Amino acid sequence: MASIVTTEDTIGTEELAEGTHGILRRASVGEYSFEFGGYLPQVALAYETWGELNSERSNAVLVMHALTGDAHVSRGDSQTDGWWEDFVGPGLTVDTDRFYVVSVNMVGGCNGSTGPASLDEQGVPWGSRFPFVTIKDSVRLEQRLATQLGIERWHTVLGGSMGGARALEYAVEFPEQVANLVVMASTGQASAEQIAFAQVQTQSIRLDPHFAGGDYYQNQARPDEGLGLARRLAHLTYRSEAELEHRFGRKAQDGEVPDAPFEGHRGRYQVESYLDHQASKLVNRFDANSYLVLTEALMSHDVARGHESFEHALARLEQVNVLVAAVKSDRLYYPEQSVKLAASLATPKPVHYIDSPIGHDGFLTDAAQLDGVLRTLVFDED
Repeated sequence: MASIVTTEDTIGTEELAEGTHGILRRASVGEYSFEFGGYLPQVALAYETWGELNSERSNAVLVMHALTGDAHVSRGDSQTDGWWEDFVGPGLTVDTDRFYVVSVNMVGGCNGSTGPASLDEQGVPWGSRFPFVTIKDSVRLEQRLATQLGIERWHTVLGGSMGGARALEYAVEFPEQVANLVVMASTGQASAEQIAFAQVQTQSIRLDPHFAGGDYYQNQARPDEGLGLARRLAHLTYRSEAELEHRFGRKAQDGEVPDAPFEGHRGRYQVESYLDHQASKLVNRFDANSYLVLTEALMSHDVARGHESFEHALARLEQVNVLVAAVKSDRLYYPEQSVKLAASLATPKPVHYIDSPIGHDGFLTDAAQLDGVLRTLVFDED
């Protein structure tokens, strides 16, 4: 059974000293009615901060996590590395000596914010009753947290993949509250292919015999097989064909023979063992319902919704300094989609590239390639 962090497992804000960095906190942001219907009487958002907010409150940076990410971007005062450890921290591109950095676990997740595993007022997990969440919902709630933190305008909002979608949506929704926007390896609208990949993942979970319609929390078994299968497919879209071929080729896993029985089954190729490992890692830290909620939020991503057109939505960014970046080898969020986004801005911008052979995940592993351009065009360094 997966070991999942839910909102009931986290440390309350009141228990933490002021100035702690990279330590999970939670804040209540009130009741909320969701974009496509559904209502929660109370929403809590988990977040972490690094650095100090200056007296002018002008140095706040909001970092948005990707699909199965969380608020733990950088080590700070904690004992564990964050998911952007080489990009956010003292003296790094997002310099926590200069900026007050905030990261928020998206509503619907399983790492501190209110999600399907959270308990309702009767002490029962929301499960299948949890509302449908959109990217617009997430940023509207995150703006409430910004208000609580005393942040009226972000110096920068940035993110990659789903984090890039959230960053873009935040700036379109609240353009007067964002000075700089950085969208990495993402788009303004989910494409048909992205939706198709996501649909196979969500069906993998729903067809697991232990899914129980989403109400599996009191059962002995959870839909781990379905979640693992979803992760295997997703991970293939995060990595490039060239990287898989270079790392694994047709090599057999140590001690196994792919064309002969192994413990009653055919042995595995190394690439199969790799996918099994990725599946196991996610199953042990993530909730299947949260994976569904966040995946379907990303499927629904469309900054044009509620606006006259895609271009009219982006026109709201006229006073925002926008930087768009893509990974050259990305086969999930193709670079040409970043080109379309940058070209559709009121003032078209060039696309800046991460030259990584590994594919989509290059925005995580090689983001430091953008150090120079970000310091020059966003973080105001000569």
